[in-house]
Amino acid sequence: MQKPSIPEGTRDFGPEEVRKRTFIFDTIRSVFTQFGFQPLETPAMENLSTLTGKYGEEGDKLLFKILNNGDYLKEADQELLAAKSSAKLLPKIAKRGLRYDLTVPFARYVVMNRGQLTFPFKRYQIQPVWRADRPQRGRYREFYQCDADVIGSDSLLFEAELIQIYDSAFTKLGVPVVIKVNNRKVLYGMAEAAGIADRFIDMTVAIDKLDKVGMEGVRKELLENGIAAEAVNRLEEMLASSSMEGLDVFLTTETGREGLAELNQVFGFLHNTPLKNQLQFDATLARGLSYYTGCIFEVAAVGVVMGSIGGGGRYADLTGVFGVPGLSGVGISFGADRIYDVMEQLKVFPEALKSSVEVLFASFDEVSQRYAFECATVLRNADIATEVFPEAGKLKKQFEYSAKRNIPYVAIVGDTERARGVLTIKNQETGDQSVLTVKEFIQMLRP
Repeated sequence: MQKPSIPEGTRDFGPEEVRKRTFIFDTIRSVFTQFGFQPLETPAMENLSTLTGKYGEEGDKLLFKILNNGDYLKEADQELLAAKSSAKLLPKIAKRGLRYDLTVPFARYVVMNRGQLTFPFKRYQIQPVWRADRPQRGRYREFYQCDADVIGSDSLLFEAELIQIYDSAFTKLGVPVVIKVNNRKVLYGMAEAAGIADRFIDMTVAIDKLDKVGMEGVRKELLENGIAAEAVNRLEEMLASSSMEGLDVFLTTETGREGLAELNQVFGFLHNTPLKNQLQFDATLARGLSYYTGCIFEVAAVGVVMGSIGGGGRYADLTGVFGVPGLSGVGISFGADRIYDVMEQLKVFPEALKSSVEVLFASFDEVSQRYAFECATVLRNADIATEVFPEAGKLKKQFEYSAKRNIPYVAIVGDTERARGVLTIKNQETGDQSVLTVKEFIQMLRP
């Protein structure tokens, strides 16, 4: 008999884990709603023509492709098949893929529905995405993203709002963070200053790996890609700048200075609206996705060794690839799975999430169990999550069940309780017992 398993890089979630994940989603959703964002959902799979070419060469490699229905090799070129030329064979055998992120499907949705939308259009989306990456701690092949995007406006006010959303959400989740910000125009100005503007994508892809491979690893990749040592030295000098003022002397081109001006405008919006978390300019922040054109963001948890738990940025013309140019947008994403891991390490999940049930009815006999069932119905009608143990009799087994389920209250019912129309209530945490009517018990739980 085959042993059951799940695909590498995916996970099952038990009841307590789902409650904790729902808490994360609900908290982030509440903040999105406060800022006027509307909900949206898109299909798990998209046409590969929608997905490819939007994430850069490295991103395209990580797309999960879905084989065509039926005999997918029927229309395959036999010569390509024999030559094992997968890149050329792919368009004939796979026309769809699992979504890599939520931004590109959002852009596709906007283009298809632009006649019915009011711009600027602010949407949030909380759904799973898939990437054919190598699984490791904090990196999965199936994971949830929580995105907020605004499309149809160039205003940098929205960059400031998205920073506030990060600050508010992580404060409510109890996770201290550093919100890092940079601008792709600043990075392009750095490429110009180093004389490698024509190698801008190679430069940003390498810089994006800085936290994983260190500056020496970045240097090695750039040199191996044929970028001159002098240019790499110049770039390293600029990346060492810890402030926008420090970069000011290097960035002399129009693009670079425009990037600095945009960052100053975003910081200006936030000047008199202090954040609870640290906001930091980071010259090394690159964001590997090629569609970013302006301000970019990344969020790191404080006191926990973990990759970024949020990121995003401005894209000037993402919808242009779908035939509708000129719609600028900006968005951010929360990495829900990494946030979960961080919250577990910091032990900041509310204790109440350990159980979804507040009250367990325990009965001495079948007649008392029927009475318990009636009382449980009254509690449920008062929005109190309640269970009735299915086997009347020995209380030990019923209390053990309550303890394993982390149910805080046990309502005991026997002949005495039925005769008096009351319940004996035991607080499982303190051990205290009290005798209350159903109405009094509800008032205690919902004062």
